[in-house]
Amino acid sequence: MELPITKLSPPVRRTACAWIAGASGIAALLPVHVVAQEISDDWKFGATIYGWFPDIGGDTSLPPGSSSSIDVDIKTILDHLKMTAQGSFRIQKGHWGALTDVVYLDVGDANSRTRNVEIGGVPLPASVTASMDFDLKSVFLTLAATYRVVASENATFDVLLGARYASQKPKLEWEFSGNFGPVMPPALTGSREASIELWDAIVGVQGQFSFGADYHWVVPYHLDVGSGDSDLTWQAMVGLAYVFGWGDLGVAWRYLDYELKSDGPITNINFNGPALGATFRW
Repeated sequence: MELPITKLSPPVRRTACAWIAGASGIAALLPVHVVAQEISDDWKFGATIYGWFPDIGGDTSLPPGSSSSIDVDIKTILDHLKMTAQGSFRIQKGHWGALTDVVYLDVGDANSRTRNVEIGGVPLPASVTASMDFDLKSVFLTLAATYRVVASENATFDVLLGARYASQKPKLEWEFSGNFGPVMPPALTGSREASIELWDAIVGVQGQFSFGADYHWVVPYHLDVGSGDSDLTWQAMVGLAYVFGWGDLGVAWRYLDYELKSDGPITNINFNGPALGATFRW
């Protein structure tokens, strides 16, 4: 994991494509009923167990008075994953449906000899180094109602309305060392942790299209946008699944982004990476 303490330009808002797409609030690989079919008044259920292992990036103001970047890649996630729990559940009856999804990730690592330190926008001497221990606990919970607009032999299309809850708990312990020269040094050792809880209203679309013999191959997709406690949140997902009699196996790539208040401990955070899951349908 790299945790460089560098001054970054203000986060660039990724609004254009998100607002044009209009999107849903699904926080993971979705338990969509991947066999496209006509609208039915029978109750349909789907439960998905999956693993999502994203890169984690963003901007933070830890330690106090500094601007820092978060950069945790997929390899680090796998090497330093402390705990994870991920799953979702969906129901469908006629045109109407509902879903819930939860993702919990706890990752962290230590990084020493971090250079290019800035405190309050003032660069510290090159001789200054820092040792840092960073931990990030993340929870995403999605609740949404869906309305099926299209259900044909090889495609479905839903619109969604709901809410997404996000909890971010970053913790950083640091130790500075070296010759500060004329620069007023910060606290040489210390720790800071924060708890960020966000509720955002979300709208969007989801669906899939099928291809191949008997339409056993399916491409699910999803795009969402929302706002509330965060300035802006959006995510996008596209996948590939194969349908069996009991359910389906699929892979997906998902990107989730949060733009937060500029004066908070985290100003921007994003999750970007692959997911692998199994959906059971009845």
